[in-house]
Amino acid sequence: MPYVAKHRFARIKPTSAREVARLISGRWVDEALQILKFTHKRAARMVERVVKSAMAGAEQQAADVTSLYVSEARVDAGPTLKRWDFNARGMASPIRKRTCHIVVVLDEGE
Repeated sequence: MPYVAKHRFARIKPTSAREVARLISGRWVDEALQILKFTHKRAARMVERVVKSAMAGAEQQAADVTSLYVSEARVDAGPTLKRWDFNARGMASPIRKRTCHIVVVLDEGE
């Protein structure tokens, strides 16, 4: 039975978060947490919290936490906040503050 956790509207670019999500996809949960602990990227903390949340959900449903693996780690693009910044000669330039949805699916292995 899959156990899903999501972090929606995370204030980080999807491309940055995808780099970290690719590191843990298909790995055992304890190994994934070790990788995220020693990854020096801002997105690693966010993905780590989502993995721990999925583990807590699995534990509530009486699953064996030691036999879980990351079956899917997905980062989808969320809405973009559009802002404007001042520029030279009285002009303005757009600023796009991107968001993403981080989804982690855990499943029980052998």
